[in-house]
Amino acid sequence: MTASFDKVLLDDASRPFRGSGRFAYHYSRGKLSSDCIFREVLKRGIFPPQARFLDLGCGQGSLFAWLLAARKLYEQGHWPGDWPMPPKPLGLRGVELMQSDVDRGARAFGADHPLVSIRQGDMCRADLGEADVVTILDALHYIDHARQADLLGRIRAALPAGGLFLTRVGDAGAGLPYHICNWIDHAVTFVRGHRLPRLHCRKLGEWIELLGGLGFQVEAMPMSQGKPFANVMLVSRVPA
Repeated sequence: MTASFDKVLLDDASRPFRGSGRFAYHYSRGKLSSDCIFREVLKRGIFPPQARFLDLGCGQGSLFAWLLAARKLYEQGHWPGDWPMPPKPLGLRGVELMQSDVDRGARAFGADHPLVSIRQGDMCRADLGEADVVTILDALHYIDHARQADLLGRIRAALPAGGLFLTRVGDAGAGLPYHICNWIDHAVTFVRGHRLPRLHCRKLGEWIELLGGLGFQVEAMPMSQGKPFANVMLVSRVPA
């Protein structure tokens, strides 16, 4: 991705949050520009050509803004020729526990957006409805192991053949990089005004075994982009 396109995509994706206040705008801009996973899911063509998305623990909806901006630029003919086509969202549903994040998302996208819907709720209790892609980015470790297993089982049951579950986790077996991840996680949580959580992590092999036991075909990809973290993206597909 060229620097000029990088800026255009970032500007377009962060623009909706201008109306949500100074914090929402700068948080989304910082998140989208510094976190490699947003670029990588597009660059690697992780998502299907079109899909109904469900993001659990979606925050204020930064992923949704990113996907909408990418598709808009693609349809306008402003897209890197060596990148796969970005997905066409057929629906963008989010569930977020913190009402303040839900409110920021509502101000950003508006109550009548034809695609985006962000609701307050606990991902462990939410009705998952119908989706082709379910994402949980950096949030699974906030719930205990029993609820992790239950939620992942419900996600598997909700996805159709060929469906995709994408998550990013910290590898608890990675030593110091894993502990650095946790320190950063606590710092970001505090800055966002939330209480410091208890974390429930697993070793990478345990995550893969859990997902595989539910019937997913799992591919693990390092997702720290040279930073001293233990982040791993797990791309879990339902066999077609």
